[in-house]
Amino acid sequence: QGQLVESGGGLVQPGGSLRLSCAASASIGSINVMRWYRQAPGKEREWVASITFDGDTNHADSVKGRFTISRDKAKNILYLQMNSLNLEDTAVYYCNAAVPGRMYWGQGTQVTVSS
Repeated sequence: QGQLVESGGGLVQPGGSLRLSCAASASIGSINVMRWYRQAPGKEREWVASITFDGDTNHADSVKGRFTISRDKAKNILYLQMNSLNLEDTAVYYCNAAVPGRMYWGQGTQVTVSS
């Protein structure tokens, strides 16, 4: 059974930085696209960023210029570098992997931005 395990969340002050990681087990198989989502309290889950097998990236307008998605294909690890964090970035962050015929989700990691 494939799985995704996120790490790197925590408490940070406004303007600070964090780097999230998402380790994919080898049993997941060939991943086409990996994505980061987040869900703030009382809100729906929203897409944050994605990266294809070929390395093409896209970021939501709300994080563009502040967050950067990347991937180490050899280690099967997805990253999200988050800079200039603000209060609105507080959420549980989830990674997602799309393989032929299936989607995998991680358990989530909490990011709290607070002074």
